[in-house]
Amino acid sequence: MMLARHYNQGAIRIRDIAYEEELPEKFLELILLELKNARMVESVRGAKGGYQLRRAPADIRLSEIIRLIDGPLAPFADAEQLRSLIHRDAQHRALYQVFLDVRDAAARILDSTSLADIANPKEPHKGKAHKNKPDSGVLPMIVHGNPSRSEK
Repeated sequence: MMLARHYNQGAIRIRDIAYEEELPEKFLELILLELKNARMVESVRGAKGGYQLRRAPADIRLSEIIRLIDGPLAPFADAEQLRSLIHRDAQHRALYQVFLDVRDAAARILDSTSLADIANPKEPHKGKAHKNKPDSGVLPMIVHGNPSRSEK
């Protein structure tokens, strides 16, 4: 998020990103390495070195990042596996179809949401599915193994 908010403002040191996003530096290094290998970010050496996005935040979809870091979007299986199960397992076909529908809905939302859409919290996401529901606030992103700053 910080790289998106500071796009075209130069490289940002890992230490600064870790502090701002409340992430352990070692954990962040692993994520940035994966993003670098996927050519989403680049590292800059030197006194003003750090990391920066290679593409505009509007050109990076959340689905790209999640697939890179976590694998398939479905929590149960990828889309092809689910389709195969739907055709093979008649007894559980309806359940697998629900799983596929959940996966497809998540994929549509994540494919239509860019880093630019979420980098500036003042602007609501344009593709918001629940326009008529009252805003319940923003939930914090939870990263496993990352105690919040107040617990340290």
